[in-house]
Amino acid sequence: MTETPSAGTEPSLSVSTARKGAARSLIALARPAGGTNGVLAIMILVLCAGFAAFLPHGSIGPGTLQSMMFQLPELALLSLAMSVAILSGGLNLAIIATANATALLMAVVVHALAPADGGTGGTLLAVLVAMGAGLCLAVAIGAVTGLLIASLGLNPLLVTLGTMSLIGGLSVTLTRGGVISGFPEMLLALGNTSFFYVPVSFVLLLVVFGLVAALLSRTAFGISVRMLGSNPEATKFSGVSEVRALVGVYVLSSVLCWSAGLVMMARFNSASAGYAGSYLLITILAAVLGGLNPYGGFGKIGGLLLGLVLLQLISTGFTLLGLDQHVTNVIWGVMLLVVMSARKMMSN
Repeated sequence: MTETPSAGTEPSLSVSTARKGAARSLIALARPAGGTNGVLAIMILVLCAGFAAFLPHGSIGPGTLQSMMFQLPELALLSLAMSVAILSGGLNLAIIATANATALLMAVVVHALAPADGGTGGTLLAVLVAMGAGLCLAVAIGAVTGLLIASLGLNPLLVTLGTMSLIGGLSVTLTRGGVISGFPEMLLALGNTSFFYVPVSFVLLLVVFGLVAALLSRTAFGISVRMLGSNPEATKFSGVSEVRALVGVYVLSSVLCWSAGLVMMARFNSASAGYAGSYLLITILAAVLGGLNPYGGFGKIGGLLLGLVLLQLISTGFTLLGLDQHVTNVIWGVMLLVVMSARKMMSN
């Protein structure tokens, strides 16, 4: 004779079962990700050998590698912002608009508060206040986006498409499409100085990648994000707050956009609503190429960095060969289609 569980025990069993299932799924993530990373590493080595054979001697040397490290951080941070949203089963089309809007706000604040005599103390205070203002704007954008998606059940694609248009339109309107330039040296140092030939912005990128990877793989928040992406229906019965998790996802994504905006304004010594417009689709390509499931839930952040290195290597190599940038775009598009097709065939 079997016992019928009481009404009070059913929820706890559901929570336990859901959590155990989520844990098993997350443990299984390490296997395919490792294979993806290995393939990407091999592709990088093959490309390096190929470019070394066809390019003039010394074309890919320390100077070229340092230039690549200067160019990579803003795209990598934006790709990381996109990847966080993809892991949750969503998408953030507003990453470029958010990065530019926060950079413009920081630029306005710096110009308003920086002392005319260039005093170090006053300039440092102006830079810190500007960074704080940009960060607050990023948090606000992410919180509103997450609330709209979670509370109202709206589609992330449509919500972020709307926020992209809203933020981008406001940025262009308020600045009249202009560029704000001329920042203090202590801010420019973030995007233009090196430490033992390694750019400071690249070191910052590695630190941010490490922190986000740990957050997504070693915390309850990270598990909640992956559960949302892999099985949102089961997540509802696991005790996870969908609203809290999604707000956290889009706040984190927007904060990463703020860091990308900070790096861009430091490297270019200017801010504009029109910067990095071509990066949006590349961030999705980098995420998929790095091993993230485009439908959410599965993948590791480490592969994203290798995917970005591969894309940057292709772009730099083609530039050194004298090929048009449009050829690079064609290659990137083909890569995205091939990777998506290959994964679909392997899953069947």
